[in-house]
Amino acid sequence: MLRRYLALTLFASLSCLAAGPSIKVMLLDGQSGGPYHAWRLVTPVLKKQLEETGMFQVDVVTAPESTGDFTNFNPDFSKYQVIVSNYDAPEWPDRIKTAFETYMKNGGGFVTVHAADNAFGTWAEYNKMIGVGGWRNRNEKDGPRWFIKDGKMSSDPSPGNAGSHGARWPYAVKSEQPEHPILKGLPKVWMHHGDELYANLRGPGQNMNIIATAFSDPANRGTGRDEPILMTLSYGKGRIFHTVMGHDVNALSCVGFMVTFQRGTEWAATGKVTQKVPANFPTEKSVSYRVDLAEMDPAFKRVQGPR
Repeated sequence: MLRRYLALTLFASLSCLAAGPSIKVMLLDGQSGGPYHAWRLVTPVLKKQLEETGMFQVDVVTAPESTGDFTNFNPDFSKYQVIVSNYDAPEWPDRIKTAFETYMKNGGGFVTVHAADNAFGTWAEYNKMIGVGGWRNRNEKDGPRWFIKDGKMSSDPSPGNAGSHGARWPYAVKSEQPEHPILKGLPKVWMHHGDELYANLRGPGQNMNIIATAFSDPANRGTGRDEPILMTLSYGKGRIFHTVMGHDVNALSCVGFMVTFQRGTEWAATGKVTQKVPANFPTEKSVSYRVDLAEMDPAFKRVQGPR
């Protein structure tokens, strides 16, 4: 009896190993809004961060630039539980936009990372999915600015262009909904490594929850407001996780970015989070940094002490 039990246990364990990662991810890239975002460097870091959890199977899908030939670009969104976007383009053919809208309405998952919320400024349904965005000629016509004031989501409809940021400084991220599955178990406040702090983001803000903010310091060309940093949204039956962090490989190497990205992607795909909070998560007073990730940027130079 014991031998049979051990055999069944071993078979079950081997079956789990054989099954491998359970969440299929499309990591979409192919264009940036200018020379500001090195998407070719960012994509491998995002892919590594997801795959090292052991729960994600990641396919990189590189789209043409908006002015390119889309004849043979026919992504099958339905094959994936979640689409992660590292793609900032002004426009898509209508057939692809319609396919993506259908995927989301039917219960797809979507994660938008940093400048992906700059994309598709005139695509109304995309702006509903991401809640707020910047640049790409967005202004008051696209919706008000959204932020947290006195603990509540607030808006400012006054005229002006969408999108601004100061220099890439470290900043404190504050959990506004600490019981949300993505944030549960994380510190109420933690330090994020040097990054752009997006501000003045505008959009419809429909079905949007701002789950984490950061103070946009006027000393760094900021607004003096608690700006949205992490958001969750719904669109039809679909779930969206929106992070404005992650300007470059240096910023991606922050453990705070990595963990919220991993957990946010799981949540967008499944509606729950099973990943544990690592012991090296940043604190209210100190950042936590993955040098091995930073080294994926050829420009990274490790500071060597005297030998």
